[in-house]
Formats: sequence, structure tokens, C-alpha cells
Amino acid sequence: MILNQSRHSTILQREKTALLIIDIQEKIFQVMLNPEIMIQNTIKLIEGFKVLGSPIFVTEQYPKGLGETENRIKESLKDTVPIQKLSFSCSGAGDLFEILKYKNIKQVAVAGIELHVCVQQTALDLLVGGFQVSLAADACSSRKEKDYNIALARMRTAGVIVTTTEAILFELLNVCGTEEFKKISKIVK
Repeated sequence: MILNQSRHSTILQREKTALLIIDIQEKIFQVMLNPEIMIQNTIKLIEGFKVLGSPIFVTEQYPKGLGETENRIKESLKDTVPIQKLSFSCSGAGDLFEILKYKNIKQVAVAGIELHVCVQQTALDLLVGGFQVSLAADACSSRKEKDYNIALARMRTAGVIVTTTEAILFELLNVCGTEEFKKISKIVK
């Protein structure tokens, strides 16, 4: 159900939105700031996107060196095959950006590490590619707080929408009182 009034163009719409999880891998996630909060919020995003039937993509940066996707996230993703990459930006992750365009995705919700490297470069490249980027700041991290904060400020200035896991999921829901709302309400609690 959609509201009868005009809505702000940056509010996420489920039929146009995909989730992109960037490089949350075994050998590096533990040295991030607040790694457990990041993992919990990323799993909330995954489970919420599954309830909504919206597409989910995941990347792995040089898995030979950094390992595979963190086990709890991998378990939550089950049948999603990670896209391996060597470039910091996901613009170098095979034909990911072309797949997003083919699926008519206009808005990308982003989570991952490190915020000031792979996530930031990807977000900026997504903007150049014509996508709206909503960054789940509570599902991202860096090793150092200074890098995290400066990356948030830079991305915000460039046009990335900095938001939270819960805000993303409730924007995609649009209304309460549905079975999806009940399921997502349980996920975010």
C-alpha cells in the first residue's frame, strides 16, 4: 500500500531497492570498531530484505587473503553467492553495477567494511552510476574511529544518505499492520 500523497524522492521503495553487503569477512571483521553490533545489524538487514523479497548482493575482497564472508552472515545469506573482487570499489566486482541496472534497481542500501575504503569507494561510484545510496551507518565499520567519522562526513557531503538499519527497513515497509511489518518488527527488536 502506498500513501496517497507525494513522498520525498529519497525514501526507499522496495521495488527499486537492493541491499549490498561489502566485504564483511572472517579475517578482518574482528578488528573493526564494534564488530558485534555491525554483524547484528547486517543480519537484521538481510532478514528484513528477505521478508520483503528484495534483492541482496554480497562481495568478498580478496578472499584468499581475507577469508570468506563471516559465518553468521553467510548462514543468513544461505543461497547468495558472494561476488569476489580485487578492486576496493564494487564497481570492479564483475558486472554487479550492470546487474543492478538490469534489475531496474535505483536505490542501494549499503552495509560493510571498511567504511573509509571499500564502502566509501563503492558508494561514490554508485552515485556516479546514477544510483541513490542509503548507508546503514550502524551496519558499517572501520578499524579506527577517525577514519569512520571522516568517511561518513565525506560520503554525506557527496550525496550519500547516511541512515540506520531500522530506518531502512521501515522505509521499505511503508505501512504497519501487515504480516511483513510484524515479521520485521520482530527482526529489529
